[in-house]
Amino acid sequence: MTRIPSDAAPGTQEAGLVWDRVPKEKERRERPTRDAVVAAAVALADSEGLEAVSIRRVAAALGTRPMGLYSFFDRKDELIDLIADEVLAEAVLAHLPAGWRDGLSALAHATRDVCTAHPWLVAAAGARPQIGPNAMRHFEQSLQAVAGLQISPDRKLAVLRAVDTYALGHVQVSHALHQTQRREGLTSSQWQATASAYLSRLAASGSFPHLAAFGAGALLDSEDDEPAFDTGLNWLLDGIAAAISK
Repeated sequence: MTRIPSDAAPGTQEAGLVWDRVPKEKERRERPTRDAVVAAAVALADSEGLEAVSIRRVAAALGTRPMGLYSFFDRKDELIDLIADEVLAEAVLAHLPAGWRDGLSALAHATRDVCTAHPWLVAAAGARPQIGPNAMRHFEQSLQAVAGLQISPDRKLAVLRAVDTYALGHVQVSHALHQTQRREGLTSSQWQATASAYLSRLAASGSFPHLAAFGAGALLDSEDDEPAFDTGLNWLLDGIAAAISK
């Protein structure tokens, strides 16, 4: 994925991960707090997309100067790290179901839900490693889900990557469709009608015989894609079950 461009910023922070930094006493007394900064950035990303998040935009939303935010991070990349980890808290389950299959299924649904609520998270997660506190809590639950499997650590990681990749990819494809719809300024019904007419013309051209036989309208996603998500997830888990039983 394309890396998110960084805002220019003075190199005032000491080296180390952004989650380990503690503002100095003077900075700690200032407003806004880091929680307020992160909340404002999340709100911007949710409403306008990740590209709308900048130090200046967040500062404007909080009614403060951009320089005042640099007590929490040095550059935009670190702000993106903070907001991605903030929303990943929603992917941490209050209770992990017993059994590797039920556990991974629940975690996959949690990943899908948080990425559906915050579609920009897919791009953020693809741009930089997610190793913040909430990301690691989610990973800890993933490790817990497969702890009982009698396979090597490498194979356990491969299982987790397969499930995560499926959940993230499903959301990304679904989000791309909705992004196209919004970019064209169409309602859902208008998009369905326009796309269906276009695909039908392709099918009728004679150049796409398999498309014609399949049915052009069947290519369009429905508003509720959860059944398709569940079907694909079950196929994936069936394949994993077959592989680890060998």
